[in-house]
Amino acid sequence: MKKQWGIGLSVVALAAALTGCGGGTGSTPTTAATTPAASTTSASAPAESSAPAETSSSPVPAGAAELKTASSAAGQIVVDAKGMSVYFFTKDVKDSGTSACTGACIAAWPPVLTESAAPAVEGVTGTVGTISTPAGKNQVTINGLPVYYYVKDKAAGDITGQGVGNVWYLVNPEGGMVQAAAGGY
Repeated sequence: MKKQWGIGLSVVALAAALTGCGGGTGSTPTTAATTPAASTTSASAPAESSAPAETSSSPVPAGAAELKTASSAAGQIVVDAKGMSVYFFTKDVKDSGTSACTGACIAAWPPVLTESAAPAVEGVTGTVGTISTPAGKNQVTINGLPVYYYVKDKAAGDITGQGVGNVWYLVNPEGGMVQAAAGGY
């Protein structure tokens, strides 16, 4: 009985965390959770997820692009070196130097991290840079907005985060949000 109770509480906590960062499935945008700023965890080991683990912290071979473009059901999008889709959060403020995805949000939407202050790109024409996370790591930005992974994207080419909560959107090569729905969403 205690095990079932614990599982139920875990499910409720995860649902609350996803809703807090735009993870709801309704058509009305949700508001970001007001939680104290928490240290950012590496996208390779988000606290409570099985994120696209190896995608952001695995070393990229010297000279290889950290971000590139790929075709998807939503059109041309930006992906990392391993083909994992990256997303914008509409609650981020352009050129603010900070991420609005904090606390529990980071577990579902880990930041795209880089070792470089000037990440290498291929086919991405938007302006690529970085901001510093609370943990002192470099989070990739495109046109002044931080980019993230979605933990439910398990393989290269997955775009399951597109349109989540009406606040999470894929990034196009020019650094804009892909707000048209991809087939099946």
